[in-house]
Amino acid sequence: MTVLNELDSTCGISDDELTQRFKEAIRIDKEVRKIKGLPVAKYDDETKKAYLEYPDGRREYVGE
Repeated sequence: MTVLNELDSTCGISDDELTQRFKEAIRIDKEVRKIKGLPVAKYDDETKKAYLEYPDGRREYVGE
């Protein structure tokens, strides 16, 4: 028997809907940061390093 508590409840929202809302929130945050001139944290799969990307396209790798 599974017991649900208030932390387990998603108010009837499916996992797919929660995932879509999360992705949209991240997209909006990136746009806001770009407008404000703030960097966005990203990851380069080729070099296996994290970096900050500034609105002008400049990349600053973390730890360098």
